[in-house]
Amino acid sequence: MGRGPSIEGRKNASDAKRGAAFTKLARDIRIAARGGLPDPAHNAKLRAAVDKALVANMPKDSIERAIRRGAGLEGGAVEEIRYEGYGPGGVALLIDCLSDNPQRSVADVRHALSKHGGNLGTSGSVAFQFQRSGVVAIDSAGAAGIEEKVLEIALEAGADDVRNEAGQSIVLCAPEQFEALHKALQDAGLPIAHAGVEMLAANRVTVPAEALQPLRDLLDWLHDLDDVHEVFHNALLPDAQD
Repeated sequence: MGRGPSIEGRKNASDAKRGAAFTKLARDIRIAARGGLPDPAHNAKLRAAVDKALVANMPKDSIERAIRRGAGLEGGAVEEIRYEGYGPGGVALLIDCLSDNPQRSVADVRHALSKHGGNLGTSGSVAFQFQRSGVVAIDSAGAAGIEEKVLEIALEAGADDVRNEAGQSIVLCAPEQFEALHKALQDAGLPIAHAGVEMLAANRVTVPAEALQPLRDLLDWLHDLDDVHEVFHNALLPDAQD
């Protein structure tokens, strides 16, 4: 009878996963600190990044070091880079990276795409199919009256649309309205699943059956790359997962 993973093996895997998560959280903090004041009290984007890191139990000294690096007080600079391309089935992809080594980032992204039947495109080749939008997703399944509450608060706070998808209320707004809308929904004590300014596809495309698994494998691969921050696509997936 085979033996399962050892306790040490499971701990090493858990530590590796947590380390990768901390790496991405630190990049978020550096970018936010670089784009404004290196003080969470006066930089909403930085405050949100720090709050997310604290929820993930990231050590405070690591958070402070990331802020110093973003402010240019320590270490190398991190750049925001966007790659555009196509995945299996012709699915359009926007791949946002945070990197201190663009050559490494583009090589990793190109390899991931080519390995899964996709290819890297030129700047502007797919971006026109997406629109920047504020998004707040709220868990609304099984809670009486929550959808009505979300709709009322969202419209008062300047939302453009509220959609109900897979047990969630998805609130959409203009990017400049995002901070006020997010705060209004938070202050109402609603169960927010995730929130951010994202690139939403104007139209979703149906993926051929034979391309579904390769596409999922590609998305998983991209999300696992250290430099990749966000991946947006225009695929209409059967179970509404990204």
